Amino acid sequence: MQKGLLVIALAIILVFGVITTSIAEEVYKIGAILPLSGDAAQYGEWGKRGISLAVDEINSKGGINGKKIEVVYEDDAAEPKKGVSAVNKLINVDKVKVIIGPIPSTVTLAVAPICEKAKVVIMSSSSSPAITKAGDYIFRNWPSDDFEGSAMANYVIKKKYRNVAILHINNEYGLGVANVFKTEFSKQGGKVLITETYKQGISDMRPQLIKIKKYNPEAIYLVGHAKENGHVVKQARELNIKAQILGTVGIEGPDLINIAGDSAEGLVYTAPAFDPDSHDPTVKAYQQEYMKKFGKKSEIFAATTYDATKIMALMIGKTGYNPDAIKDGLYKLKDYPGVSGKTNFDRNGDVIKSVMFKTVKNKQFVPIKE
Repeated sequence: MQKGLLVIALAIILVFGVITTSIAEEVYKIGAILPLSGDAAQYGEWGKRGISLAVDEINSKGGINGKKIEVVYEDDAAEPKKGVSAVNKLINVDKVKVIIGPIPSTVTLAVAPICEKAKVVIMSSSSSPAITKAGDYIFRNWPSDDFEGSAMANYVIKKKYRNVAILHINNEYGLGVANVFKTEFSKQGGKVLITETYKQGISDMRPQLIKIKKYNPEAIYLVGHAKENGHVVKQARELNIKAQILGTVGIEGPDLINIAGDSAEGLVYTAPAFDPDSHDPTVKAYQQEYMKKFGKKSEIFAATTYDATKIMALMIGKTGYNPDAIKDGLYKLKDYPGVSGKTNFDRNGDVIKSVMFKTVKNKQFVPIKE
């Protein structure tokens, strides 16, 4: 009797295992590591929207070769330790072979060695130059700081500002952009009078701004997130600092306007070349769907993760769910017509895209037309 029950139990377990495996094989599971909480949560939410829209579109058309995509989201809170925990879970528990994100450079650099060792392909939206040499399986759909920093240095020289102060967040992102800008600006005869830093999450920037004010710079180059930079801009004007405020795309977000208000008017910053009001048919179609789903226009972070998801799906469709084949396919990708611009990757997995200039006008982030 007991032997018979044991045989039945084993049969049930075997059948359940087959069913479970069959269900698992019905989807392609991909991971997403984003800052969904903390001071950088706005970027993470935008990134999640881009991924979500891409997945909805792919799955509504039958998925990838008949299999739908399932995304497992993990929150890194823009903190490297949390990013490491997230990537270990995605790889060891969820068994994903591809990951979209992270966005903060510090997190990407923390998870890159783990993904490289596990042969898991990631496509981040990070900008630190150090990511260039992070590994064969590490790609990014976002221009390196080398492009943003250099572009701003050229712009400053063109506008005849010769004395500039730098105020940046004290992490890989801030250091990367600041160093590139400083090097290129100095090469062209410019002078960085003072460089100040701040920790992520602080709101009182007066000590750094008081030091900067003593040097009377013609412009101040800010590198950081929208929330902290909102406090910088507001407090700079309160201290009667009249220097031109310059920045990077990290400054773009409602936190800047909510905190700085009218003080943000006229701020100039660099950003990957994505125009939300473009007449390009691909961008227009994307914006229509984005508006329908989220009730507002997309910005660059959503556009970038949308493209990243579509590109990963394209590779999976062509090569199967094989990270080595996906990796090789990404290196061979040519002129992918993304909403964030034509996409190619160089031999280091860095995306090749152009940079544009934007400004704050009437509390809106708009391209500068020249």
